[in-house]
Amino acid sequence: MRIVTAAFFALCLPSALAAECAAKSAAHTVPLLELYTSEGCSSCPPADKWLSSLNVKPTEVTPLAFHVDYWDYIGWKDTYSKAEYSTRQRKMAAFNFAGFIYTPQFLLSGKDFKGWDNTRLIKSLAIAHTLPARAQLALSASTAANGNLTLNASATATDDVKNADVFVAIYENKLVSQVNAGENNGRELKHDYVVREFFGAYPMNSGKQLNKQFNLSKLWKTRDAGAVIFVQDASSGEILQSLALKFCS
Repeated sequence: MRIVTAAFFALCLPSALAAECAAKSAAHTVPLLELYTSEGCSSCPPADKWLSSLNVKPTEVTPLAFHVDYWDYIGWKDTYSKAEYSTRQRKMAAFNFAGFIYTPQFLLSGKDFKGWDNTRLIKSLAIAHTLPARAQLALSASTAANGNLTLNASATATDDVKNADVFVAIYENKLVSQVNAGENNGRELKHDYVVREFFGAYPMNSGKQLNKQFNLSKLWKTRDAGAVIFVQDASSGEILQSLALKFCS
């Protein structure tokens, strides 16, 4: 899927002591595509596979997969699940006046995205890309001589944004699980864009800005991983802008 190109850069600057990657957000709105999934849910593997199959640029859409924990009770504990991801799904359901949550569920820019397929996604993204960005985002990751990873994240919202929160996720690709119990017993499941760490909500200051630094384990440099930053309207749940940065290897 190739839709548009815009102001985005990702660079690696190797040296004897450090490597740095950096990215800045596009001038148009880049939607966040959230998948709520579980290895304990028999209907989830097709959704996981579809998310992994997306061939998109960072200026088109930002994918993330949140593994929820409310299916763990049926015999298989999802290694990647966290209660906080289930809590986020419930909060997003409340924003959308939904009386229940389910898996697999996709949200696009904070709204339920039922009937997910490439054609619907392309049309939805084309509409989103006509909208100017309501926040400017930046991410940079640097590795020092000791191997630890420092992630710097910044966000600035436009004047019309009244009440916004900033979130940062650390995701990982090419994960494989051998499931030995539950609804997917005996299956090998593959995952991408899996949220491994999730930070926020961080309210923006009176100047509608936010700057945060995160110190990450040196193990992240050896993984197929990256970071995502997004800004969310704290009143409606709408995602105003998103940005992804793949860590330099």
